[in-house]
Amino acid sequence: MAVKVLVVDDSGFFRRRVSEILSADPTIQVVGTATNGREAIDQALALKPDVITMDYEMPMMDGITAVRHIMQRCPTPVLMFSSLTHEGARVTLDALDAGAVDYLPKNFEDISRNPDKVKQLLCEKVHTISRSNRRFGSYASPAAVAAPAPASSHAPAGSFASPAQTRPAAPARVAAPAAAHSPAPKRKPYKLVAIGTSTGGPVALQRVLTQLPANFPAPIVLIQHMPAAFTKAFAERLDKLCRISVKEAEDGDMLRPGLALLAPGGKQMMIDGRGAVKILPGDERLNYKPCVDITFGSAAKSYGDKVLSVVLTGMGADGREGARLLKQGGSTVWAQDEASCVIYGMPMAIVKANLADAVYSLDEIGKHLVEACV
Repeated sequence: MAVKVLVVDDSGFFRRRVSEILSADPTIQVVGTATNGREAIDQALALKPDVITMDYEMPMMDGITAVRHIMQRCPTPVLMFSSLTHEGARVTLDALDAGAVDYLPKNFEDISRNPDKVKQLLCEKVHTISRSNRRFGSYASPAAVAAPAPASSHAPAGSFASPAQTRPAAPARVAAPAAAHSPAPKRKPYKLVAIGTSTGGPVALQRVLTQLPANFPAPIVLIQHMPAAFTKAFAERLDKLCRISVKEAEDGDMLRPGLALLAPGGKQMMIDGRGAVKILPGDERLNYKPCVDITFGSAAKSYGDKVLSVVLTGMGADGREGARLLKQGGSTVWAQDEASCVIYGMPMAIVKANLADAVYSLDEIGKHLVEACV
């Protein structure tokens, strides 16, 4: 059965091009278009698409507001189009908070010059997010649940980066809790917590990291598949929301307790035995920049059995081989459970390879990190 898509954009040119690209795939059907957020809501209710592609800047109602209403009334996977700028990153992160599943850069030149590449990427995204848990309401974004109030010197109570969190909370649509997959963790003097994720990761990381106290005893490294223009804005956002400190990693940064370093987009992050971070150019031979396997592998080499690694929501299998190296060295590997993932790809790869020491729901992971680290 073809994936039904609703295309939303105030630009007639962009609506036509996106519709043409999607319609060229026999497994995708464009069932309608809309020119603004209000039309998008009406069309979503009437057509019940499997996926909605959404622009941000539109008359009558912007894309973020539309996403929020759609998530309340007819939860549907939304793919946002965004610009590769700092402001575009901020807007995209707001849209993910509101309930969007994923995003793609909106680049008119690419659509004109590289139609084959654009078609492949867009169609792959549509197919992937059509299978996400968002459609069935089994995953709630921070806009739909109360986020912990930040309590640190750099994040005063009530300072939220997202407009979605300053509005009344939308009704949470969360599936019935699944049976516990794993017992509570044993305490251990970990020297590093390493967390890897992809699609759904920005919201998932926010949910996990806002549960950690300012005096969290272990250094943290974060590997999120994200464009180079986005990681700085994402780190700044997390820093405002969390009690711990968060920054985009730079070459030479030193690991320290209570600090999370986010791998910069378009590059690779490694850690040496002295606790120093090395930022390397992105290797064109690698699909992911940053790559979870590379950071996990360097952590395994540098810290042996003293790493607690976590693989969160995301498509593909990045992190599996790095987790294998960590397990061989005696370190611990956790995976997010299927029910709380937006895309159960990366954690599934860990579980199927029998590498997971524990499988926890998203809301359990932050709590268990606090319990595990001494």
